[in-house]
Amino acid sequence: MPNAPRKKTAGKKTTSKSKKESAPQGNSASRLIDQRIKELGDWRGEMLAKLRALIKQADPDAIEEWKWDVPVWSHDGLICTGESYKQIVKLTFAKGASLADPSHLFNSSLEGNTRRAIDFHEGEKIDEKALKALVQAAAMANASRVRR
Repeated sequence: MPNAPRKKTAGKKTTSKSKKESAPQGNSASRLIDQRIKELGDWRGEMLAKLRALIKQADPDAIEEWKWDVPVWSHDGLICTGESYKQIVKLTFAKGASLADPSHLFNSSLEGNTRRAIDFHEGEKIDEKALKALVQAAAMANASRVRR
């Protein structure tokens, strides 16, 4: 029907953000994470790259994904997200409230019942051993919830 009125939409436009959010996973997600690190181009990019490497070392089977316009690492469920802000790089652990944190890495989102986060600031040293243990604990917690 060439003369039929066009259906109006809610005024939403497809943006590059929504394209990124719906990007395929796997290698494409890894490329998007590479791109984010490069785009940041300062200490935040370096920090995100370092955190990414530590996550991969802690759990070589972790899958890199791109959701909510941020890097995501999963293994039998969500492990954590890697967000970058003006003053911090934040790792948010989806089920962090249920994880033991003997090194007290969690320093953000402490009031919630589910998530916990770690805010990393410029020049801050990463407790690599404790972070790897936390990533491994999150992956193990996910695996224990998966019915086999």
